[in-house]
Amino acid sequence: MGKYSFEAGIFDMDGVITKTAIVHANAWKLVFDECLKEKAESCGEPFKEFTHQDYLNFVDGKPRLKGIKSFLESRGIHLPLGSADDTPDKQTIYSIGNKKNAKFREVLKINGVEVYKPCIEFINDLKKNGVKVGVVSSSKNCQFILEIAGVLDLFDTRVDGVISEKMGMEGKPEGDIFVQATLNLGTLPSRSVVFEDAISGVQAGRNGGFAFVVGVARSDNIEALNKNGADVVITSFSVLSLDRIQEWFDRKPVSLFACWNDKKLIENVYAKFKGDKNDLTINPQYFDVPESIFKSDKKIVFFLDYDGTLTPIVDRPELAVINEQMRELVKRLCVKFTTAIVSGRMRKDVEKLAGVEGIFYAGSHGFDIQGKGVSMIQPKAKETIPVVDKVTGVLKDVLSGIDGVIIEEKKFSVAVHYRLVKEEQIPAIKEVVEKVVDENDALRLMNGKMVFEILPAIDWNKGKAVRWIMKALDLSWEDHAVFYIGDDTTDEDAFRTVNSRGVGILVSNQERKSAARFRLASPDEVGKLFKQLVED
Repeated sequence: MGKYSFEAGIFDMDGVITKTAIVHANAWKLVFDECLKEKAESCGEPFKEFTHQDYLNFVDGKPRLKGIKSFLESRGIHLPLGSADDTPDKQTIYSIGNKKNAKFREVLKINGVEVYKPCIEFINDLKKNGVKVGVVSSSKNCQFILEIAGVLDLFDTRVDGVISEKMGMEGKPEGDIFVQATLNLGTLPSRSVVFEDAISGVQAGRNGGFAFVVGVARSDNIEALNKNGADVVITSFSVLSLDRIQEWFDRKPVSLFACWNDKKLIENVYAKFKGDKNDLTINPQYFDVPESIFKSDKKIVFFLDYDGTLTPIVDRPELAVINEQMRELVKRLCVKFTTAIVSGRMRKDVEKLAGVEGIFYAGSHGFDIQGKGVSMIQPKAKETIPVVDKVTGVLKDVLSGIDGVIIEEKKFSVAVHYRLVKEEQIPAIKEVVEKVVDENDALRLMNGKMVFEILPAIDWNKGKAVRWIMKALDLSWEDHAVFYIGDDTTDEDAFRTVNSRGVGILVSNQERKSAARFRLASPDEVGKLFKQLVED
């Protein structure tokens, strides 16, 4: 690893790199106003123009067809999808998209494309320091625009509307195109930074579990970008340096009880990043003290890891039985607040160990979810069960001669515990595990607390499980105070997912880098928090 611990910067194109957002907006206005006038005349209603706010709310950053459908439905207009070769005279969603695209390309050919020079300078700085750079866009004109601007060769990968359609990826606000860009660069969202100017884009960065989401405010939308998932908002790349980004990656959560009503302790976490300059906006939620969060008007939702959070870490997995005091606290907690347990264990095992009925359980790192009348087994994970079975058999055969190794079968994954193994034998175990994963493209490796976790190589994790449960229960981030409490590296995905719109709490008796905002020292402190909340 080089000087910086982040490995990639993923940039949206329109409005971040190129000054084409206004061209897009104007082209959409021409097309939609024409459509709206036709409707108004045919219905004998007053014409109501397409506004810039309509552009931001329904179209900006989204795939073309999705944006058209979204806006038209907001005006009570329902058109058939049609086909990709529909001419402008047809009344279909495709025809509107084709009409807009023709106007857009015509303007660019005549006027060319301007770029934001501070952004280009920042990208060059990233590349000089060994940080890989990708560009993403919902636009099918991405390559065309970058070529006209003369900056296509700056990027190590490109994931645009053409590529995402071929691969069947979901558009913004899902994080698919951003995640794919990091995979193309040989890294992960946890080691990458997103730069976005659209609401749907910062939502996508957050939903993709990125370590750092930077909102780029090209208009008066700082508050909206923060509200929808940006960690910080800048108005120009000239205020952001690579060293400042590294400060963000180096931050450590502050003790929850120590800063219960003390904002200064929280401000210290971000002091180095912010510096003396008032040139960027850190998401205001990061400065909320715990007392005010718990006493806000928002409804509280808890997502809880099991091992190391509700129970202490033990030598053998089967010994991690929740004590009666903690079980009763969790029961009382779920009566007062919506509660779910999200564990690396198999769902049926954690249900039995926890012994709390009437809540959601997400097992196997979120691949298997059940509760309150709904259930889900992640389809792609289901396909890898035979591969996991085969690998489990290989691990048992090869590692059976090493004393203390515990191989925990989890249906969708397998865990190799080495807590009881002599230290000098751990490298041999690691070599075997890494070899098995390297030989199977369908698998990936994650390092936990004295355990190697072998999981399906798909874009699914505890953070995705949190979002699935939120959607299943129809819970919005705006109306709920969402807390995720966990202790392990596998919980970092969830911390990044709830960041800037919820609260991550790390359970650790030592200070360490984490995406979580606060820290509790032990399961006993978790119990102390629960007791305080249920008795309040």
